[in-house]
Amino acid sequence: MAKQRRDETTSNASKLKATRGADQFRVGNVRGYLRGSVWYLYYHEQGQRRRPRVGPDKAVAKQMAAQINGQLGVGAPSSLSFEPISLVELRERWLTRHEHVLRSSVQTIRRYRTATEHLMRFVNDVRPIKVVANFHANHAEDFVRYLRSIRVAPNGHPNSAKRPLLDKGIQYILETCRTLFAFAMKRRHLSPYAENPFTALELGRLPIEHVRKIVLPTSEQQVALLKACDEWQFPIFLTLMLTGVRPGELGHLLLPEDLDFEQNLLFVRNRINLGWQVKTRNERTIPLIPRLADVLKLVVRDRTHGPAFLRRQFCPKRLPSWSGISAAEKELSTRFQQFEVSQQAPCPRSMKANLAARLWNEWGMVDTDRIRTDFIRLTKQIGAPEITAPKTLRHLFATTLQDANVDPMIRNELMGHSTSDTCRNGLGMTGAYTHTRLITKRGQLEAAFSQNPILGIAAEWTSRGKR
Repeated sequence: MAKQRRDETTSNASKLKATRGADQFRVGNVRGYLRGSVWYLYYHEQGQRRRPRVGPDKAVAKQMAAQINGQLGVGAPSSLSFEPISLVELRERWLTRHEHVLRSSVQTIRRYRTATEHLMRFVNDVRPIKVVANFHANHAEDFVRYLRSIRVAPNGHPNSAKRPLLDKGIQYILETCRTLFAFAMKRRHLSPYAENPFTALELGRLPIEHVRKIVLPTSEQQVALLKACDEWQFPIFLTLMLTGVRPGELGHLLLPEDLDFEQNLLFVRNRINLGWQVKTRNERTIPLIPRLADVLKLVVRDRTHGPAFLRRQFCPKRLPSWSGISAAEKELSTRFQQFEVSQQAPCPRSMKANLAARLWNEWGMVDTDRIRTDFIRLTKQIGAPEITAPKTLRHLFATTLQDANVDPMIRNELMGHSTSDTCRNGLGMTGAYTHTRLITKRGQLEAAFSQNPILGIAAEWTSRGKR
């Protein structure tokens, strides 16, 4: 009887062992087990337990276990591991990387923060989603519908009239969010093998229907605008028309380095030590058409320091003692140090930008907002209220060069576009090996404007100034 019981116990143990062998396995440091009809893996990685779900196929589970065991052996991140974090934390890590690693401009970081703020409102108020890995393609589609339903102030001011987001604005927000989730994928914050939820939207196929149209002034309107200018406005808008510089670049032109009247050249330079950089970081040299050079000589007169274009009613005699470029750099550095001493902490880039803006303001720099408001006032006065942005004159400059068949390489250099823009224009690697002589650039620029009636207006203005 006792022998029969021992045989039954041995038989049951053998059956239990066989059953366990069927629903679990081990490959090195990784154990697989069956729960219901799905295989899971169990292992430790960097002191944390991992229990990823694989699927119903035991062979696939064993193959994955072998792969993970090898990765654990060499200290590499396992294929199925990821770090779940909140959307708020992901956004801050991404912006911090742009701030301290990539050193993106302060303005670029502000645009990224504003664009992703829409996503933060969506996941807080509309579809409560805390963890990045739980945001899927269907949520991205809901986010698009949300963006098309909200109304925003165009300039961000709370008292401005609100309007729906334009298609280009929506596209920019979605592209920024796609970049944010691409960062999450590289840092293993999404589930293994999960796709970027914003890639499924196929942003390149989104129709761009509601956009702010660029209306270029006709030749008659250009002449009328310059005739309507007062003595302060005329050289500013003529320079924007004949050089294509951005209003911010015009305001940051400094004497004596950026205007060379011996060779009739205008230089657009980065002023890193003064807290300002060109939008694309690309410095450039623009030949001055002789008529424009005559106008600018009357603007500068006998000044040798400070901004080339001063604010309206800013007396040149009020230029500060540090108005020389090197002296201004030392003054700004001193202000940074004073802030750090008072706060007992390093001066952040945002504060450096504010301190630099104050210094330029004390220097008498013309404000881009003032250029914009004066431009709007003038276009209304000449009966063209639909033309509202000084940037239109930069579009006009580029179009004039195109109409005159100016070489694409020269157009790119005069506009100060980045190398990637050059490649998109079809120059490719040829652009990297092509070097434009200044005499060629000057000749094509002057030829492009040779028949433009605004040069006659410039000649009249110059003759009045010399009397």
